[in-house]
Amino acid sequence: MHLRVTLDGRPVDATLNDSATAGDLATLLPLTLELKDFHGTERIGYPPRKLTTAPAPTPTAAKAGDLAYYAPWGNLALFHRDGPAASPDLLVLGHLDADADQLARAERITIEAAA
Repeated sequence: MHLRVTLDGRPVDATLNDSATAGDLATLLPLTLELKDFHGTERIGYPPRKLTTAPAPTPTAAKAGDLAYYAPWGNLALFHRDGPAASPDLLVLGHLDADADQLARAERITIEAAA
């Protein structure tokens, strides 16, 4: 699924994968989240509710540009650096085509379904 995403008002190309968790995120669109730094690797924000995780996609290590969901905390994570090793708790939902500096500085993300 193609998305319209803006980071601090600047558009970036993005896609969601076909996982059940990504599909559940799509039901919340349009969505705007305030982002904060987490461990100098990702920017995180909290959707209005937890997302479904069943059936969960195969765990993969997050890469820079990935949009992921951390199930235990219920937060979205926007990675600006490669993340830790694959974890069943971290579900990659899609990818944003933005440079690492833009991702690292992002304070607000708006996610909408593409027309």
